[in-house]
Amino acid sequence: MAVSEVKLPKNFHQAVEDWRDTFLPDYQFLLDSWEKHFPKEPMFKLCAYREMGVCANIECGAKEGQPKATKPSELDEDQAQHLLGAIRAQASTEFGSIQQHRLTLARAQSEEEQVWVLRMMAEELRHGYQMLHLLVDDDWTCQTQQSSADMVEEILSMQTGSHVLGAFNIDFDSFVDNIVFCALIDRVGKYQLAMQKVSAYKPMAESMPQMLREEAFHLATGVVPMRRWATQAAEGEVYVTMEMMQKAINKWLPRGLEMFGDERGGGSNVRMGLKPMKNAEAQADYYQEVAKVVDDLNIRYLRAKVKDLSIGEARELLANLERGRGKAKGVDHAELLRMPDRDFFRRRGVPAFTMVGFEGETYDLYQDYVQHLRKHLPESYLAGRDFRDYAETLKKVAAGEMTAEDGARKMPELRRVGGSCPCSKSVRWVRGESEEGTKLPVMGG
Repeated sequence: MAVSEVKLPKNFHQAVEDWRDTFLPDYQFLLDSWEKHFPKEPMFKLCAYREMGVCANIECGAKEGQPKATKPSELDEDQAQHLLGAIRAQASTEFGSIQQHRLTLARAQSEEEQVWVLRMMAEELRHGYQMLHLLVDDDWTCQTQQSSADMVEEILSMQTGSHVLGAFNIDFDSFVDNIVFCALIDRVGKYQLAMQKVSAYKPMAESMPQMLREEAFHLATGVVPMRRWATQAAEGEVYVTMEMMQKAINKWLPRGLEMFGDERGGGSNVRMGLKPMKNAEAQADYYQEVAKVVDDLNIRYLRAKVKDLSIGEARELLANLERGRGKAKGVDHAELLRMPDRDFFRRRGVPAFTMVGFEGETYDLYQDYVQHLRKHLPESYLAGRDFRDYAETLKKVAAGEMTAEDGARKMPELRRVGGSCPCSKSVRWVRGESEEGTKLPVMGG
C-alpha cells in the first residue's frame, strides 16, 4: 500500500524538536550509529505516516458497513470525545516512555542494547508526533474548546508523574526496567494499535500500520535481551539473574493489565466502531501472550542449564517442574520465571486494592500483604515514591478510610504539574527567517 509522509506545521514541528533536544539528547548519536547497527533499515525520519488504502467502511459496532469518518465533524459527540481522549492518552504514553527510558539508558551493559533502546525511543517520539498530527491536521474545534496549540502544549508539558496512564508515571531504577518495560508495556501498545487499526475514524486507522511495524521492533528490544539474560543466568553469570527479571515482571505486568482499562468497560468503544474488543477480552489475550513469553524464557534457561536438551524435551521438563514444583535434572522449580496472578498488586480495575498475592492467595491484613509485596518486588522500586503512594493508599482502603474506587482515582497522585517544560510553549511561535536570512529566536522555547 502507498504511504504518505507529512510533517506538522513549522511551529509544531519545531516544538517537538525542542522537546527532543531536552529529553532525547542522544538523538544525533543514534543517527550517526544507524548504519552500523541497522544497515538494512531506512534512516529514521521525524514525520507522520498515513497508509493509503485502508478499509473505508466501519468494521465493527452499531454502524458496521457505513463509511468511516474522515474528519471530526463527521463523528457524533460521544465518538469524538472517546477518540479525542484516546489520541491524547496515546500521545502522552509515547512522550512519557521517552522520559522514563532516558533515566537509565546509560546503564546498558552493551552498546547494542543501548542503541536498540535509543532507536525505540526515537520511534516513540515519532508515534507521539503522529498523534499530534491527528490533533493538528484535523479541526477539533467542534468537539473541544481547546485550540490545537493548547492541546499540543498540554501534552508536551507532561512529565513523569503527570501522564494520563499510570505505567508512564513510574521512574525506572535500572536498565532491567528499560528492557522489561519494552517486553511488557510496549506489548500493550501493540494491542492498542492493532485495535485502533480498525477505527471508525479513517485518519486514525491510516496512522496505525507504520506504528505497528515499529512496535514490533520495540517488543524485540525487550524480548531479545531477556532471552540472552536467561541463557546467561543458567550458565552462572550474575549480572541479570532470573530473580531480577521475575521481580521486574511483577512490577510491570500489573500496570500493563491496567492499561486496558477497567475489566467491565470497553463496550462503548466497540459499539462506536473505535475498537473491536472490550477491555476484559483484550486484557485476557495480553496476559496469555505474556505467559508465552515467560515460557519461552524458561525453555531457553532449561536448555542452557541442561546440556543437549531438545526443545521438546525442554517443554516436557518445564511442564513437569510446573506441575510438581520440585526438582528435576538438577533444576529447581524456584529457579524459573512464573506469571503473577492477574489480580496481584493491582490498583485499578475490578481487583484494585484487593490484596491478592503473587499466586492468587488473599490477605486480610495490610501489614502481611505489604511484607508479601516486599518479597516479590525490586528493592529499588520499594524505596521509591510510586510504591510509597500505593502503600499509603492501600493502608487507607484496608482500614475502611477510603473506598477502592477512590483509591484508584488517587493513583498516581500527580506530583509534577504540566507547563514545566519551556519547549512546550514554542508551539505558539514560529522559528522564521529574517530578511537577511538569519534565524529568529523561538520565543518561549
